Amino acid sequence: MVLVEDHAAPVVSICLTYDVGSRNEKAGRTGFAHLFEHMMFQGSENIGKGEHFALVGNNGGTMNGSTNADRTNYYQTLPANQLDLALFLEADRMRSLAITPANFENQRRTVKEERQQNYDNRAYGRSQELLHETMYDNFAYKHSTIGSMADLDAATLEDARKFFTVYYAPNNAVLTLVGDFSSAVAMEKIKQLFGGIAAQKTPPEPDMAEPEQKEERRQMLDDRLARLTRVDIGFKVPAGNHPDFIALQALASILGGGRSSRLHRVLVDEKQVALAASAFAYERRGPGTFQFFATARPGHEAAEVEKMILDELAEVQRPKAIEDWELEKVKFASKRAAAEQLRSSLGRAVSMGQYAVYYGDPGLINRRAEQFAKVTREDLVRVAKKYLTAENRTVLVTRPARKAAQ
Repeated sequence: MVLVEDHAAPVVSICLTYDVGSRNEKAGRTGFAHLFEHMMFQGSENIGKGEHFALVGNNGGTMNGSTNADRTNYYQTLPANQLDLALFLEADRMRSLAITPANFENQRRTVKEERQQNYDNRAYGRSQELLHETMYDNFAYKHSTIGSMADLDAATLEDARKFFTVYYAPNNAVLTLVGDFSSAVAMEKIKQLFGGIAAQKTPPEPDMAEPEQKEERRQMLDDRLARLTRVDIGFKVPAGNHPDFIALQALASILGGGRSSRLHRVLVDEKQVALAASAFAYERRGPGTFQFFATARPGHEAAEVEKMILDELAEVQRPKAIEDWELEKVKFASKRAAAEQLRSSLGRAVSMGQYAVYYGDPGLINRRAEQFAKVTREDLVRVAKKYLTAENRTVLVTRPARKAAQ
């Protein structure tokens, strides 16, 4: 539990972060973590179906939830005089979620439609999914959070109830409260509402071990909805709390973070071989992902785009190749992002809940900018040479599927 009093504005934000994501799923039972993000809004003992949204909205608040591989969270911001409502809503569904046949079937259908809309029937919808399937050996990160159609079809009501019992317990969640309240008063309310909810046996910690990749992996995807060729290049990198991860994030920003980045300047503006080009380092509790992607301009081949990306990667591995202004830009951007994160009560509640579940360290929110400030040019060169190697590389080329002859 994390309580942060802030009387600057008469609002309160609550985030309940559960230590469950798609990494906790087993083969043949994917999609449950995301399915429960939907199920948690279907009512509980004292809250009817759809009433959670209505109660928050009618009292001047906002709310939502999200799921990724490493956690699931539920958050809302309300006027400070509605603290009781915010706590009651979260406690009631933790204690007595309505896992009925009707709710289960309705939300399974919703998730299947979401999969069709965002993955199966969208250009490049399968690209990220297939890249991770090819890159990772450990099932925890090898499969997507949305789950497969076959697994969603095979899921049973009993599976859902068991999943809820195992993972949606007070001892498997972090409650973060930020805003205009008294900590002593809030603590008493939390004890009254959550204190009677039974703890469950601690869920097994998933095995996140990932074997070392020994050679490049390549995959080709024919996409019937794509109109242009896209190149994705991924590398496995350390978890988000590893000392090298911040340097990798800084390097990703230099290479592909915005219009002034190297990839955009070279591939998009100067050589005009791509319509878009980016790079990012994705933070995970286990092995993370450093990824490039670029969409080729008409008339340019995947091999040409891939070579230019790898040439820029090779360039930043040279001593002193990275300019002072590039590193300063990254550090300034990290300060701005940290300020944005701290500016709102909701941003703080969500971030601290995630850091608490990921690393047992909600105070990391105050140190991220400091970590970026300490990154040196030598750090960037070192991590590029250490992790962004040919042996650790996975390449996916997505190309427009040829139409069958009439």
